[in-house]
Order: sequence, then C-alpha cells, then structure tokens
Amino acid sequence: MMPLIYAESGQPQIIKKIGGSQEVKKHLEDLGFNVGGQVSVLSSLGENLIVKVKESRVAVSDELARKIMV
Repeated sequence: MMPLIYAESGQPQIIKKIGGSQEVKKHLEDLGFNVGGQVSVLSSLGENLIVKVKESRVAVSDELARKIMV
C-alpha cells in the first residue's frame, strides 16, 4: 500500500484506504474517491496530480494525494 502520489502514471490502481479528517474524507468521496474504486494517475503538474476516477478527470493537490492509499 502506498500514497497515490507515488503511483505510476497510466496504471490503474485500486483505492485501499482514505485517510484524513472526516471533512477530507467527505470531500474526496464527493469527488468520486471511494475505497475499492479504481483510480489512474494521468499526469502531474507541479505539486498537483491529474487523475482519472469514475470516467472523470480530477486535479488533486499533493496533500490530498498523500491521503489516498492504493
């Protein structure tokens, strides 16, 4: 298990755990990040990641990407 920030680009990953406060977990859930769901890193822009989750592209900060364990 590793933070999403370290996942290889283009490789589908399964979300195993989401850390952080209840507010952070709720925010990530609203964006489509759920335990058991699939996520792929498409690219990184500075400290942000562009990821594909549930057929959508979402930008997440370095801080949030470290809370998503794959």
